[in-house]
Amino acid sequence: MTGWWVALAALIPSIGVGVLFWYVMRAVVNADRAERRALAQLDEQQRRAETPDGD
Repeated sequence: MTGWWVALAALIPSIGVGVLFWYVMRAVVNADRAERRALAQLDEQQRRAETPDGD
């Protein structure tokens, strides 16, 4: 059984880095999605402001 604990101890840092990478990438993707949504709303507001009848 000693071999299993050694193998598990060797994998824990890699798993931790993988989880950290996943969390950071999820945050980046969510931030990008929110920024794209905000830019789309801003573009829509600008288009509405440019039309004379407000449509």
